[in-house]
Amino acid sequence: MPRRILLAIAMLGSVSLLGWQNSQGAKPKDEMMELYGTFVDAVELVEANYVRPVNRRELLESALKEMLHSLDPHSTYISATDWKQFKKQMEGSFSGIGIQVGMDPDAKRLKVIAPVVGSPAYQAGVLAGDLIMEIDGKSTEGLIPDKAVEVLQGRPGTSVSLKVLHAEQEKTETLTITRAIIDLPSVLGDARKADDSWDFLIDHDKKIGYIRVTSFIQNTTEEIKKALAELKQQGMRALILDLRDNPGGLLSSAVEVSDLFVAEGAIVSTKGRNTREKIFEAEKEGTFDGFPMAVLVNGHSASAAEIVSACLQDHDRAVVVGQRSYGKGSVQNILPLENGDSVLKLTVATYWRPSGKNIHKFPNATDKDEWGVSPNPGLEVKLKQSEYEAWASARRDRDQLSQVHRAAPKADPDAPKADRPRDDSPKPRVDDPGKERLRNLPDADVQLKKALEVVRAKLAPAATAAARG
Repeated sequence: MPRRILLAIAMLGSVSLLGWQNSQGAKPKDEMMELYGTFVDAVELVEANYVRPVNRRELLESALKEMLHSLDPHSTYISATDWKQFKKQMEGSFSGIGIQVGMDPDAKRLKVIAPVVGSPAYQAGVLAGDLIMEIDGKSTEGLIPDKAVEVLQGRPGTSVSLKVLHAEQEKTETLTITRAIIDLPSVLGDARKADDSWDFLIDHDKKIGYIRVTSFIQNTTEEIKKALAELKQQGMRALILDLRDNPGGLLSSAVEVSDLFVAEGAIVSTKGRNTREKIFEAEKEGTFDGFPMAVLVNGHSASAAEIVSACLQDHDRAVVVGQRSYGKGSVQNILPLENGDSVLKLTVATYWRPSGKNIHKFPNATDKDEWGVSPNPGLEVKLKQSEYEAWASARRDRDQLSQVHRAAPKADPDAPKADRPRDDSPKPRVDDPGKERLRNLPDADVQLKKALEVVRAKLAPAATAAARG
């Protein structure tokens, strides 16, 4: 903040202080100006007396961040540098290790909301729910998420060391991770084709599609449309939408994705103290319908992921399978400062389901209270922490590029057969890749298997009717 602004605030504070001394009590406005004056005095005392020189902007930015963080974990101040990076993430590309972090209120440590699929952190074994105890040997106790992002991001090719504590574990694990440019393709399949593109048909016999959404960013809706168009050409008869470990993203993206599957009615509403209730409505044009759906969620599905799953569940467009979602139903608005160079990300409202039920898990809420998105009756599939870790590990394995096109070692045609180098490169996949992948579906993914069971059961009556017809 420029010096002239500080002086102006200080002068206003002095005037209000004199007014307060000559009155019986301070009016609310006078009290506010007095507090401004106290703040400016504190900044100047720190500048003049602290053991080492300090940067005034850093002091003020730290004060803003701490003030907003005291309101709730999702409100914060975003500096000019961080705002540029934040916009890049929403656009789908940034440099770092590829994790989204929040604050664990009990441990007062950084908590991994979700690793970005395919990122260096993901490949290193960082899991949703992990506590980050140290970054490069320095404790993260009390470190706010936005400051952690500054530390974790950096030039591609540089390394950072994380000491993490997996859920339900007693010993920490130290991981050294190399930063890279993180591209955020938010729409993926379950397995790759021979050319390493995603195959969005998980069951080729029954024509069951599978779309996994890892976050809701600017291009998510268009990516889903492309996947649905491909599935439609392949004769898709049912769809599984996987939102597990999806930490959310843009409200606009969540509304657009919901609108792809719902022809009419409310998608979500927002309510706040100083904002009008706003209801987002579905439009019939462009709706993909006429096939059964199942949505997969778990305890790390949050925010925008909860909007989509709640909408499809409330409209009976899909059944929800898995575990109860996270319960992050608050709306953060971006309020510009410094002509838009920096911003406040401030909680201004909460999301509400089409049914009128609450999504947000407020402080002190219990499991019996109404929040989040719960699976449909009979479709809850709980995972122990060890089972979740096994699923996450199997998921990472299936996300790997196959490198089918890697050059095979050249053989000497004159060498004896036994002496020729063995070709260990991956072989082209079998003639019926769908059946092969379905057979290879990891045992650890019991939630996906349950979703497949559900949509197959919904397809069975239609198949019977067609046979009779």
